[in-house]
Amino acid sequence: MEIGLTAFIVSAAASAAFTLFIRNVLRSAGIGDRPIVTEHSHKAGTPTMGGLGMLLAVLLVTIIYRNNPYLVLTALIILTAAIVGLLDDLIGLKVREVQRIIRNVSESPLEVGQLVLKPGEEARAATDKAKRDVEELLESGLVEVVGEAPIKSEVSEGEKILAQLMIGVFLVLGGSFTKLGGFNLGIAAAPIVIGGMVGAINAVNLIDGMDGMASGIMLIASLSCALLLGLSAAALPFLVLAGISAGFLVFNRHPASIFMGDTGSFALGAGYATAVMLTDTVYFGVLAIAVPVVSVIISLLHRAGVIRLPVEPLHHTLHYRGMSERIIVLLYWLITAAVCGLGLYLSGFTF
Repeated sequence: MEIGLTAFIVSAAASAAFTLFIRNVLRSAGIGDRPIVTEHSHKAGTPTMGGLGMLLAVLLVTIIYRNNPYLVLTALIILTAAIVGLLDDLIGLKVREVQRIIRNVSESPLEVGQLVLKPGEEARAATDKAKRDVEELLESGLVEVVGEAPIKSEVSEGEKILAQLMIGVFLVLGGSFTKLGGFNLGIAAAPIVIGGMVGAINAVNLIDGMDGMASGIMLIASLSCALLLGLSAAALPFLVLAGISAGFLVFNRHPASIFMGDTGSFALGAGYATAVMLTDTVYFGVLAIAVPVVSVIISLLHRAGVIRLPVEPLHHTLHYRGMSERIIVLLYWLITAAVCGLGLYLSGFTF
């Protein structure tokens, strides 16, 4: 337990120190985020790619605890995922197009793309249908352009999934996975490991949209997994993940002075999936990140046309409907803590 606590503290301190360093470097280089959500326009220019600070912390702690095989493999997967995420962040520095932000100046609700704008409400014309609707509404004088939103370039969804599958394959090749969830699966475990990797990366990436949301949830989930394992040697990867999340949260909490970017969300998601697979804590591991998982499911239902969200993902819809960002993040943290607490209780853990 003493080693585990030390690893957590060292990880948190290193993450905070490296994040501060990375933030100052990014500020000096003028590298900042370009939010596409209109409610977050005030965050423009905030340094992104802060996941580099967490990555440096992981590498430092891995050198210190290099005799722990669980941590070494987890660190290698984190490094691989961080590189993939970094490439996506670098591509995102280039503006692909500039979309118009319009306001309904009429006295009746108007349909713009998939949205229904009430009088006085604003929205970004993102889809092709929305852009066509805006042209017609501008001619009718029912809307007015109130701003512009630069949309960053990014790799296609197919390319992202392919890269995530590659990370999953690396994990399969790096570890001996034959038993998952209490079942001896043999080679059949490989697709489950790869699918779990893709799912975890996308889940963490999706919730990285508000100050402190992703880092806070991963802190709670990872620490809960470590407690489940009794802070043993096998729990070290979870303690490091919890530590780097805590250190990053120092600068990422509201109002955030740095964002993790895909560099950080890919790294956290891949590291968490790796630790879960290595320790065969699949059931609890999925339960601990229930909030991100449910968010992904809701977004998939939205994209499939089963449900309709004014803004995707769900936490942006809540913000769009008037809930403050701080309340949304706190709510997501509390739900995660409650779910993890329930899972620990049912597993027989005593606080």
